Amino acid sequence: MLGDVQRGVDLLRAQPAIGQSVGSGLRRILLHRFPFGLIYAVEADAILIIAVAHQRRQPDYWRERVEG
Repeated sequence: MLGDVQRGVDLLRAQPAIGQSVGSGLRRILLHRFPFGLIYAVEADAILIIAVAHQRRQPDYWRERVEG
């Protein structure tokens, strides 16, 4: 799974706007081999990974990390 996450991070470095918008300035890309997505924000000089979120369990649990 770590390799799949790393490929996702590499993709974000190359194309930060590739993910689907999930509101509040956040985006999501889905991993290829596992039912997880990377939730992230694009900052001026960095990409901030908010969560590696399972797509079938507790949807939006990670929102409290950015709305609190």
